[in-house]
Amino acid sequence: MKFTRITVNPDQMGGVPCIRGLRIPVATVVGMIADGMSEREILKALPDLEHGDIHEALQYASEAVREREIPLITS
Repeated sequence: MKFTRITVNPDQMGGVPCIRGLRIPVATVVGMIADGMSEREILKALPDLEHGDIHEALQYASEAVREREIPLITS
């Protein structure tokens, strides 16, 4: 899958994946969604974002965890 809205620059934000070269990490957008914010709320809080940025951030996060095993604590 090709990501056109996600950029990684070692000289910006410590090289973490960001949205379109902005100083908005993918993790920030995904975290906002996880916290229950609506797309409208996210776009209001981060006005430089576009609808497509949010969608691609979720796709990127999905791909990032697809091939990795994350340890879970079971009760």
